[in-house]
Amino acid sequence: MDLMYLLLFAIPLAAQLYVKSTYNKYIKIKSNCNLNGFDMAKKILKNNGLDSLYIVETKGVMTDHYDPTRKTVRLSTDVYNGYSISSIAIAAHECGHAIQDKENYLFLRLRSYIFPVVNLGTKLAYIVLIIGALLEYLDLIYLGIILVSLGLVFQLVTLPVEIDASKRALKEMEKCGVLKNDTTGVKIMLRSAALTYVAAVISSALEVFRLIMIYGRRRR
Repeated sequence: MDLMYLLLFAIPLAAQLYVKSTYNKYIKIKSNCNLNGFDMAKKILKNNGLDSLYIVETKGVMTDHYDPTRKTVRLSTDVYNGYSISSIAIAAHECGHAIQDKENYLFLRLRSYIFPVVNLGTKLAYIVLIIGALLEYLDLIYLGIILVSLGLVFQLVTLPVEIDASKRALKEMEKCGVLKNDTTGVKIMLRSAALTYVAAVISSALEVFRLIMIYGRRRR
């Protein structure tokens, strides 16, 4: 169990450190396409008939995301204004989500549908587990583990969404002819972004397994 606790802490931390170090490296390297994040997003959206979508600057670092409810691509300040490899790669990735939305990509739709249930379930999960353990009520413990497992389901649905968005981003950048000598850096950036979600899946799976092991010990 000590190893499992270590892995639960170490895997997401290692993924975050890798993503951050990759971002910090390529945010300092100017791309060869002479486009900033806003220009890249605008170009890709226009090429896909999504001119009506908003592209707005948002505060923070690595806070970039696509908002499907408001049809808005939100880019952090360094990405929105920056001419770096990180800036154009991240902007293209978020536009990949916009294209998914337009094409009704299955996993994006599924993620949107299950999010309210998962959000509520994961908030209640540990409350239910604690009450079940205090009362020694097995049905509540089972329910708590099931609620925790909803987080794993959400991560499993999210993973293909993110991987597909990165693939779309690379394809769109190639179609625009903007990669030139930036291909390697852009691929590394897009790959590192996906790693965060791989780590999230592994961590969620380990957490569910940990709870099952704890319950199994108590039962014996």
